[in-house]
Amino acid sequence: MLDLTPFHAIIFDFDGVVAESGDIKTQAFAELYRSYGDTVVSEVVRYHTQNGGLSRYNKFRYFQQHLLNGPPLTPEEEKELDRRFSELVVEAVIAADAVAGANELIRQQAERIPLFVASGTPEVELKVIVERRGLSPYFKQVRGAPKLKKILIAEILSDNCLNPESVLMIGDAMADYEGAAANGLAFLGRVKPGDDNPFPAGTPVVPDLSAFVAR
Repeated sequence: MLDLTPFHAIIFDFDGVVAESGDIKTQAFAELYRSYGDTVVSEVVRYHTQNGGLSRYNKFRYFQQHLLNGPPLTPEEEKELDRRFSELVVEAVIAADAVAGANELIRQQAERIPLFVASGTPEVELKVIVERRGLSPYFKQVRGAPKLKKILIAEILSDNCLNPESVLMIGDAMADYEGAAANGLAFLGRVKPGDDNPFPAGTPVVPDLSAFVAR
């Protein structure tokens, strides 16, 4: 188990790390592409679950090109997909259960070190969700799409003059792992019980965050 005391900052992914909201996003993608039939829906779900942490905009573009064989999405079409997706997920994510131990860990660690969020969720939407869940006071920065995870992490490090070797990233997807690795951060993976472990052998993983909460 990782000891958190050596770290001078922690960057959290959001869905599946702070909130149990991964399934909400999966259901939303399925609903968005329901009219194209079961084969497309199953591929949409497969690609989404295998590419956690990737922004929805990248997924929309992938589905349009590789599943629907259509022309590139116009900005207006992409904005409409984004609007419909937000309608399906925002209130549900706000109401989702917390990952066990997440809220307590955030409150405790915020008294010791700066905390950050780097998520594939659009940044404006993400800030609303974090605020509505009552967590805004605990995070120094809340960062989201459209920038890639590794860029968000790099900007957090630069903006706050952080030494990468003293920062921990907690994530549940390979995009989180790769973003941390690209920036020289330590990484802790959250693997929900019953889910496959997506991380390379030897990566420290936990079923939730309760083990890190001081009693």
